[in-house]
Amino acid sequence: MAAEDLETTTVTLETDDATDEMEIPVDLVDLLTEGDESTPTVVADIAMFGFAQRVHSAVHHGQGQPDEQLEAIEAATMDRFEERFGTRYEDLIEHSH
Repeated sequence: MAAEDLETTTVTLETDDATDEMEIPVDLVDLLTEGDESTPTVVADIAMFGFAQRVHSAVHHGQGQPDEQLEAIEAATMDRFEERFGTRYEDLIEHSH
């Protein structure tokens, strides 16, 4: 099956002042879905995981010492990660500092 033959779904991301859309293969969403999760929940989970991964890398694997603001951003992100997934990011990826 060719990529262009796959069914897609459009996901809309919205803030107070901007909107963006992206098309995602339905089969990919199905692959990543646990139980009866909705497509927006799956996409939000992936986004949260990506944000946590990026800020973790910036703080712990970047060049030099992170400033206080970056450390605060990481702490806030990790708090929200734990609220969403019920576990710490470090525990989920089996990696700690």
